[in-house]
Amino acid sequence: MITINNLSIQYGAKHLFKNISGRINLRDRIGLVGVNGAGKSTLLKILAGIAETDPGVVTRSRQVTCGYLPQEIVGLNPGSTLYEEAESAFAPLLAKQKELDAINHTLAAPLADPAVMQELVNRQGELQHELDHSNVFRIKATIEKVLAGLGFQESDLGRSCQSFSGGWLMRLMLAKQLLAAPSFLFLDEPTNHLDIESLTWLEEFLSSYPGALIIVSHDRAFLDNMTTSTWELSLGNLTVYKGNYSCYVKEKELRLQIQRAAYANQQARIDQTKRFIERFRAKSTKAKQAQSRMRQLEKMEVIELEDTEQKISFRFPPAPASGRLAIAVSDLCKSYGSKEVFAQLGFELQRGDKMAIVGVNGAGKSTLVKILAGLTPAGSGAIRLGHNITLSYFGQHQAQELAPQYTVLETINQVEADKTVTQTRSLLGAFLFKGDEVDKKVQVLSGGEKSRLALAKMIATPANLLIMDEPTNHLDMMSQEILQEALAQYDGTIIIVSHNRYFLDHFVNKVLEIKNGGATLFDGNLTYYLEKTARERQHAAPVAMPSPSPAEQSLAAATAKGKKARQEQARIREEKNSLLKPFLAKIREAEKEIDSLESRKAELEELLADPELYKDQELFSEKSKEYAGVERRLARFYQQWEVNQEKVEQIENSFAA
Repeated sequence: MITINNLSIQYGAKHLFKNISGRINLRDRIGLVGVNGAGKSTLLKILAGIAETDPGVVTRSRQVTCGYLPQEIVGLNPGSTLYEEAESAFAPLLAKQKELDAINHTLAAPLADPAVMQELVNRQGELQHELDHSNVFRIKATIEKVLAGLGFQESDLGRSCQSFSGGWLMRLMLAKQLLAAPSFLFLDEPTNHLDIESLTWLEEFLSSYPGALIIVSHDRAFLDNMTTSTWELSLGNLTVYKGNYSCYVKEKELRLQIQRAAYANQQARIDQTKRFIERFRAKSTKAKQAQSRMRQLEKMEVIELEDTEQKISFRFPPAPASGRLAIAVSDLCKSYGSKEVFAQLGFELQRGDKMAIVGVNGAGKSTLVKILAGLTPAGSGAIRLGHNITLSYFGQHQAQELAPQYTVLETINQVEADKTVTQTRSLLGAFLFKGDEVDKKVQVLSGGEKSRLALAKMIATPANLLIMDEPTNHLDMMSQEILQEALAQYDGTIIIVSHNRYFLDHFVNKVLEIKNGGATLFDGNLTYYLEKTARERQHAAPVAMPSPSPAEQSLAAATAKGKKARQEQARIREEKNSLLKPFLAKIREAEKEIDSLESRKAELEELLADPELYKDQELFSEKSKEYAGVERRLARFYQQWEVNQEKVEQIENSFAA
């Protein structure tokens, strides 16, 4: 068990922690959440014993072992191979094995001193007992299993650590922590460098982990699947919630509603009491009562509303009008020397389609989006943009590629010089750059601030085809959800690379899987893709069963015939509903907006038909502009409804056929 007792840390006037307390038990599954800068990584380091604090503030039970995965690469020996570095996780166990081997070698020869011999025999027994209850004899198999699960190939085992990229070295650091299997495992953004396949494997591995898990992650699906309680750090305070992240969101909102209601009721009582005191304090007949009310006010424990964190808030500007076809790709090939990245890759997207590109690390996802954005040349093939398509690109390292010598304001002005200062400041304000912060140099911004600035830069100019490579990197959970909602409401076309399942699942309607140099397009969201590929893997590796006799085959066929037909019908219905779901949702959303806009249009038409309105030219101009805006929005939603209705009809017809 690990306990925290009144932990306080203050930097100047800012309280990172204000007397926070908590307890972690073995087998706990805790998600640690909070906005960037709330102190999550600092708290993990303190709990893991990496960072020092005052004596007695953090206490640990005897024989507790702690493992900590940081966000940066530390503690690796560049001269070792992948296997040797992974094996170092078992260093204490291997040291005991080495000591036992040395004792066995010594005892093989007669010893002159019986006391020394007895001491060695006793130590030999202790070591043998410890090793018999460990997995020392399965070290090689365990290492190969964990490394394979995290995406390494068998051919990588003998490679030097220096030959791997930073992302793969972070995977190696994660592998070492999993292999060491400490009783308390602290993971700081463990999913940052994992593709969807490795992420799925990690969840399965951790589901049976024998120790406690404390996880910081911006992947909501990962937290939902892994955690059973949530610790929230907010403005120096620690609040513990039962349940995973989704439960935490609901519980927090409910708690805030109750707190606001109690605050409002108390403020009303305080105002009423103050009015009574002011009115009757000078009257002799009521003075005693007024004094009593004053004492009640002094003793009252005033409810304080919880401070709220700032969050980014924006919507993409309307996509410029374009043709039905957004982009068509055919026979696309790309190689680096003798290494083929992909070949004969093709797909087609219509206006309003939102496609996720998935695949293991190194499959060519980032290469593909750079080719589509015109930043990297293709080997061969054709890319055709539709009529009036304007493209905007957000790269995986876009935040790092911002010019460090410019200020925040100058960075946006480089993109959209004709915007007024007020317009530019309004855009930056939506991304939390307010007041003098717009004059800060890019080089002094944090990682999260740079990501927000890069997103602001992307949307400064309207576009109808967005190409995005890992846009959620360095964004806290709240900012991710706001970006997710903005992308869902965006009426243009989106091509996006991301490993964040929850983020993608709420707005994509197509998934392009790049695998083994080829590509497969799935119509549906990410959940549909994951379920379909999981079924395909199961069917690809059937369990071998003894062959039944002809009589048994006949009986089984007769019994299963009706059941099989029903199962097939159910499977077809499920597949059809999965395909229809995202389009039907968009149709319902469009119909809701159309109803609202048509009602407003009718109101404005009646208003504009009134001769009295013409007497007020300013009001007439205002209502005329509003009417034109309503008509434009109606046209967009009619178009959106038609596109999605056409998709529904295509799916219905394909299943009918």
